[in-house]
Amino acid sequence: MQIVADVGGIPGKDCNGFCKYCYFRKVKKVKSFGCAYCPPNKIGCERCSKGVSETQSEFKSPLQVMNEVRNSLMMNMHGGKVTANISGGGDISCYPHLETLTSNLNQISIPSVLSYTCGKGITNSEIASKLINNGVEEVSFTIFSSDPKLRKEWVKDQHPEEALKACKIFCENIKLTGAAVIIPGVNDGEILRQTCNILEEWGAKGMLLMRFANTFNEGLILGNEPILKGIESQPVEDFAELVRQINSEYSFRVSGTPLCDPETGGPFAIAKDENEIFLQFIKPITGEATIITSKIAAPFISKIFNKLEVDSVNVVAVEKEIACLITKEDLEKLDLNEIKDVAIIPGRSFVHQLDAERILSADGIERLVGRGPDTLSVDGELSIDMTDENVIETELEQFNDLADAINFFGMRRI
Repeated sequence: MQIVADVGGIPGKDCNGFCKYCYFRKVKKVKSFGCAYCPPNKIGCERCSKGVSETQSEFKSPLQVMNEVRNSLMMNMHGGKVTANISGGGDISCYPHLETLTSNLNQISIPSVLSYTCGKGITNSEIASKLINNGVEEVSFTIFSSDPKLRKEWVKDQHPEEALKACKIFCENIKLTGAAVIIPGVNDGEILRQTCNILEEWGAKGMLLMRFANTFNEGLILGNEPILKGIESQPVEDFAELVRQINSEYSFRVSGTPLCDPETGGPFAIAKDENEIFLQFIKPITGEATIITSKIAAPFISKIFNKLEVDSVNVVAVEKEIACLITKEDLEKLDLNEIKDVAIIPGRSFVHQLDAERILSADGIERLVGRGPDTLSVDGELSIDMTDENVIETELEQFNDLADAINFFGMRRI
């Protein structure tokens, strides 16, 4: 079992300054979007206001974090090995009590995983050995580039050589997954291959490639677009092809977000022709509804329903590329002629029920709006640690939850 040890932290403040490409850079005051967790008659809650911009939590004391870990342990009824996933809103390597926290966890026989650090808080590479001695077993390290000059310019790392030395120590002694937001013309091409060459030489376990987002439709919903002027993100399919190429050239595991994971076939592995046999495990669809989803997910979901030969469900895509970042503005642009009397929106979308019903009934047809499951597949950030069987099992479970939502909210066929 893995429990979260949340150290808090605010992007830009608790990470030694924003990376040039950071999703949270230029964020303006965040309004309340509305979401599934809001009160029924009120638009706005912690999740869809302060939570989405991660501006609500200063770094916590190690005592507070340990108390939260102990509370999680008391709720653990499964037994077996427990690992603490140390995460936060800032850069974990900038957490001033990281050595103390990992030592305290180690004293109660709980090993640690460092979740997504850029290493900007590392001023001396020796900290890597100390953390390993304190029971840190795995690290997700956003290297961006193995070129110290590029790290200094783009990651705003004031001690890039020390951070890279620490990365090497982690690679040689524990599991390290590298990561890089790919900026076209900056850290792609031969520079990316140089980075992968070094990670492979050091013994890294894998590499996660992340597509750079720079527009509202690509996911910048916090009023901060564009993050970088004059830079266009790669087309999604071009980015997926880059992931496949890098995966074929290196011995370690390579995955991408939002597309793709060449080893598992995700996201939407069950949409692949060779996995069609697994669709028999999706329960029958007895309701009628429109599935509203993202531009990226829509073709995969449509393909699955076509293979299931379900004609009572249609799939409509908004322009937003990530389904969980859909907002009411996305719904306002839809052609309501394409929407059936029942619509299913993504569970994690930032749309309040009141807004969804108002917008989707604007043509005078009173539509029922339901929420589907939070996810319908596994993003490359998670699938990089999974097998293809794990991904297929997860997708089947999620699509069965979607079938339940369609059958519950959808009108019954006579």
